[in-house]
Amino acid sequence: MKYKTIEQLQQHKAQLLDTVQLGSGMQMASWYNRHDRVNVYSNHHTLSLYVKDGYESYRKTTTGWRNGGSPDRFCLMPQGQDSTWDIRGELSFVHLYYTDQHLRDIALKIWDKEPSHIHLEEQNFVKDPLVSAAYRQFLLKCDWQDSSNQLQLSSASNLLLNHILQNYSNVQWKLPRVRGGIAPHALIRLQNWIEQNLHLALTIADLAKQVELSEYHFAHMFKQSTGLSPHQYVLQKRLQRAHHFIINSKKELTEIALNCGFSSASHFSARFKQLYGYAPSQLRKKNTI
Repeated sequence: MKYKTIEQLQQHKAQLLDTVQLGSGMQMASWYNRHDRVNVYSNHHTLSLYVKDGYESYRKTTTGWRNGGSPDRFCLMPQGQDSTWDIRGELSFVHLYYTDQHLRDIALKIWDKEPSHIHLEEQNFVKDPLVSAAYRQFLLKCDWQDSSNQLQLSSASNLLLNHILQNYSNVQWKLPRVRGGIAPHALIRLQNWIEQNLHLALTIADLAKQVELSEYHFAHMFKQSTGLSPHQYVLQKRLQRAHHFIINSKKELTEIALNCGFSSASHFSARFKQLYGYAPSQLRKKNTI
């Protein structure tokens, strides 16, 4: 779907810095704005995190203009509500756009039941360590345009929606307790499938489907079985394959990056060096002398 907030913000002074469509249909967008008066009425929900500045951001409320913005504060704007903002300074922020259907999908995947009605509570300038950590550690630390990051992005966005449902909506169900790991035969089948599909932009839904588990149960059970989160495991396998190709083939490094699921050579090089302590080019040079 087209998320109206993107279109409406671009009619003002806001600058769209980056955006990515997630496999589930959710979308993220990174913005910068300064000295602007903005009015938005959206056909979707928006979870916004202040990344930098924002101290002089004011939101219009029934009792007047309210201020409280600063880095790591978040705002939740439910679907179908007017929001008017007076940006009197500079502001860098990131949005996650999603719908009621995305929330229902999360509820079904985690609790195996669907709420009869979902009501999100509007939030202004709230400090929530989990929201800021999910954004900063998993959503903002990676290249959105690199397909190898789709698994990390989808996992983190699902985590955020689960947290929103649990803490800022009328849904107050207790999270199910997950015990045990994935059955050994199913885990072997999944690991083989991952090896065969490392070149693709994998998502948490892709992996969970292979073992017929909900995404929530899969993520917890996978970590119990392997000691790694799904995106950590897949990244490790991508880099191990790349290491093998560099030593045992004459393929160009860019081709190796693409074959291992990285759409960005710079991202591939940075991740490779992070794991092995040296760059792919250094390994290639060492093995061609």
